[in-house]
Amino acid sequence: MMSNEEKYYAVVEKIIHGRHGPFAVARCEELTGGSVTFSLTTDVWKESDWPESGMFVVLTEVRKKRAGWRAKHGRYLKPSDEPNQKARSREQ
Repeated sequence: MMSNEEKYYAVVEKIIHGRHGPFAVARCEELTGGSVTFSLTTDVWKESDWPESGMFVVLTEVRKKRAGWRAKHGRYLKPSDEPNQKARSREQ
């Protein structure tokens, strides 16, 4: 992933086992409508295990489709993603 991509922080609401494979539905306040889905296949979800309801994730390459927002890449939120953590790291 490129570092200058827009990142969206979202909270996983549920996991669905659909006919096209497993995917997650997450809530993102920054996006109109607030809901975004992403596949849990290895080409999209970059972690070794699936997220659970209530977990924070980082989504990139978010696109609007007729059925709603879709993210092409996803991963867990890490402490280094938090702005305050980055500032603290530089001070130390």
